[in-house]
Amino acid sequence: MKKLVAIAGFIGMVILSMTCCTGGYTFTGASIPPDAKTISIQTFPNYASLVNPQLSQILTDGMRNAFASQTSLNLVDYDGDLDIRGEISGYTMQPTAITGNDQAAMNRLTITIKVKFTNTKDPETGFEQSFSRYKEFSAQMNFSSIENSLCEEIVNELIDDVFNKSVVNW
Repeated sequence: MKKLVAIAGFIGMVILSMTCCTGGYTFTGASIPPDAKTISIQTFPNYASLVNPQLSQILTDGMRNAFASQTSLNLVDYDGDLDIRGEISGYTMQPTAITGNDQAAMNRLTITIKVKFTNTKDPETGFEQSFSRYKEFSAQMNFSSIENSLCEEIVNELIDDVFNKSVVNW
């Protein structure tokens, strides 16, 4: 019984410390300065040599949705306390596995973005960095029939990378 009371007391102290702290803690693990209230995320133009016409909108909307749903920051058009801007710099497909008769067995779709993150409340956390993710698929598959789903998976991973780097500091 004493153990149960001690465990319950420990859990209560953990919950109390999480709710009483004035730091920028959220349950998503985001560490945002308490005085940061807004975020601006500019449209990511597509400068890749091979262009998927929907990719810019998918990436930009996904990034805005992620920050709006996983933080308490208000999304503004310009000059947010936190600001994210960037571009799609790469969209490539290449074979990754070759069969005995010099045919591609597997292909890889890679998307690369360049991101500039500015934090006006804590300038030292700002960065400029490229992020790249890829998905492999069978060369037997019709690329046009799976392109949208591959892009969605890759974009979600890129958004997670940017989110983690900018406000989780992993």
